[in-house]
Amino acid sequence: MATPEAVTTKEPPRGPHGYSPQRDAHVKRLRRIEGQVRGLQRMVEEDVYCIDILTQVSASTKALQSFALSLLEEHLRHCVAEAVIDGGPEGDDKVAEATAAIARLLRT
Repeated sequence: MATPEAVTTKEPPRGPHGYSPQRDAHVKRLRRIEGQVRGLQRMVEEDVYCIDILTQVSASTKALQSFALSLLEEHLRHCVAEAVIDGGPEGDDKVAEATAAIARLLRT
């Protein structure tokens, strides 16, 4: 059995990534989503009607899902495609990694 010190995690690749050209737009989008979530907190603090809060939760959830799909598309077009073109086991690893990410998104 491996000790915790013996277990190593693979360092994630450093940029540029598929989303890098759109980084500013993504940050702006995430700040907007952050504002939605902060608005949810205010709604609860102000004792707003449950259904109104749930409507905003749905909007925030959809915004995050849309962001995730955009990021996934960029990952597939850049990181996965590049690894597959280069060939070798890295291409298979990137496809498996993307498949696992898609599975996680589908579970949410």
